[in-house]
Amino acid sequence: MRERLLVLFIIMLATAFFGEMKVNPLGGSFRFSLGIAAFFFGLLWFQSVPVLLTGFLTGTFILGFRVGLDHIFSQVGWMESLQIHLPSAFYYFSFSLLFHFLKARRFLEAPLIVGLIGASVDFVSNMVELQVRHLFNDFPPITWESVFMLLFFGVLRSFFAVGLYNSFSIRQVRAVGEVRQQELEKLRMINTELYQEAFYLRKSMSHLEEITRDSYQLYTRLLSSENTESSAALLIAENVHEVKKDSQRMLAGLSKLINQEVLAPQLPIAELCGLVMRANRKYAEMLGKDIEFSLRCDVNLSTSQIYALLSVLNNLVSNAVEAIYSSGWIELEVKLDQRNILFHVVDNGPGIPSEEREWVFQPGYTTKFDETGNASTGIGLTHAKGIVHSLQGSLQIMNDWGLTTHFKVSLPTDQLLRKEGV
Repeated sequence: MRERLLVLFIIMLATAFFGEMKVNPLGGSFRFSLGIAAFFFGLLWFQSVPVLLTGFLTGTFILGFRVGLDHIFSQVGWMESLQIHLPSAFYYFSFSLLFHFLKARRFLEAPLIVGLIGASVDFVSNMVELQVRHLFNDFPPITWESVFMLLFFGVLRSFFAVGLYNSFSIRQVRAVGEVRQQELEKLRMINTELYQEAFYLRKSMSHLEEITRDSYQLYTRLLSSENTESSAALLIAENVHEVKKDSQRMLAGLSKLINQEVLAPQLPIAELCGLVMRANRKYAEMLGKDIEFSLRCDVNLSTSQIYALLSVLNNLVSNAVEAIYSSGWIELEVKLDQRNILFHVVDNGPGIPSEEREWVFQPGYTTKFDETGNASTGIGLTHAKGIVHSLQGSLQIMNDWGLTTHFKVSLPTDQLLRKEGV
């Protein structure tokens, strides 16, 4: 309620203020001003306010406002000022009445129709005001010249207000679209993290299946040899089986989260790479690093393996961000090579010593340490290589010259186009 009253006050005040930006083409006190444009825009933009009440309050406020100005700045008496400005109130009364009965707000998605309605309502309201002025002030009769002038100014003010409304609407839609895009990007990055967890959960489940089978086989061997430890082996098999079932339930939950219908089933590879670079640009800014990111993508294809590819590329690029000390550059290049798509991630960080490159993909290997000297977990590249292998591709570190680190990912095109698997 308080917000609605505030909106009403804003409309009345804006209409009164812009109403003083006027011309008097017909002579006398009749004016053409920007006040009606402000009033019309207010009715279009603030759709929560009731039209009839807004028109009545605005007309009354305009009357009081102009009479007050006359009293302050002129020597015009109260009654004379009231007779001069009362017809203006009838203009706003008739405008809101016609606007309400024509249901102009229903046509907001058709600017031309709204503009024509506004021009027509403005013209008729002006005619009403002139008739009232003729009754109160002995105003000169209306001529054809004045009719055409009323039509011209009615069209001008109406389409000005409609154009302004559409301009603000487009800007608002764009702002909402940008926010929505940011939300989708965050959701995709979250799903990427979930994909990694689901990928290795499935891998663990296969190991659990093997352990369960081996434990049960051990139990049968011990039982056949009448070993007293056979019951312990059976207990181990049963416990591992329960862990596997719990893992299956967790995997089902992760799969449901990842495969949300609100996200597109496919994403252009160029857009996906752009998402990786934008996310890591923000990551670099958060770390206080001045890093220049560049993306070159000559591949005009979409992929269904959104989270798998995001996971791999994000690991490589974020590793590069973390490896660069304070400033540098990172380049991501994507190109086709026969039936494969190649992803090159290059940075000018400290590099990896040649004698250590064979250990890069081993769990626990890292060149990154935090401020207290603690080493990183060293499983990011292991994650990435495991996912690449699941797509029948390859991930390798290249032996380039200079202080650069260069990773190349090669993935079969048909694997990137197959249905997403969690």
